[in-house]
Amino acid sequence: MTHSDLAALRGEPSYVWRAGQERRLQMVAHWAKLENARVLEHGMGIGMYASQCRRRYTPHVEGFDIELERIIEAQIEIPHAIVAAAENLPYPTNYFDTIISNEVIEHVLDDRATVKEMVRVLKPGGRMVIFLPNRWYPFETHGHYWKGQYHFGNTPLINYLPNRWRNKLAPHVRAYTKRALFQLFNDLSARVVHHRRIYGGYDNLIARFGKPAQIMRNLLYKMEGTPLDTWGLSHLLVVEKVE
Repeated sequence: MTHSDLAALRGEPSYVWRAGQERRLQMVAHWAKLENARVLEHGMGIGMYASQCRRRYTPHVEGFDIELERIIEAQIEIPHAIVAAAENLPYPTNYFDTIISNEVIEHVLDDRATVKEMVRVLKPGGRMVIFLPNRWYPFETHGHYWKGQYHFGNTPLINYLPNRWRNKLAPHVRAYTKRALFQLFNDLSARVVHHRRIYGGYDNLIARFGKPAQIMRNLLYKMEGTPLDTWGLSHLLVVEKVE
């Protein structure tokens, strides 16, 4: 399995558009305004979601990432994409209708400052749609460290360990319980509109194993919105800015 040199620090962005990405974009479209909206892709990587929004919904799409190399690639379709840190966004207050944040907040230096900035740049009534790792998914998908060496790939059960052990194995990334996720928004001018845990696209497994893997994925999707989504891959959180 190959990965970029930035995998330990930033994770891997979406490089291709497949069923898993399409499903998440449709979730965004369901819960937030995209048609003719001013949209921010938050931590955009190479801008896969931003480019799809620009092609389908609105010309008013912006995005940022902390890595210059990724922004240079994103600028092919999103010319105004910029290098920025999530904790200090270079956008006006009350500016965006919608923010899309796909598996980003777990990587930032200060997650509380990050969501505070997201609320600031949203218009009142605007929504952010956030995907980020679920602590109870059976695998840590961002790899782990062992004896100072980074190992890329899925590692079972790391996130089930107490924090003092878990954070030694995965100091480079966070995973959130529902309670910890909601606490990020304490005392901010925002309300949670929707939350559930979702399972992944598993496109690689389907490409490899075909119909059996597709059946498995469909069964997992039926668990969403029930207590069986406790072990989902990611949280889906929809937050609206209030007056």
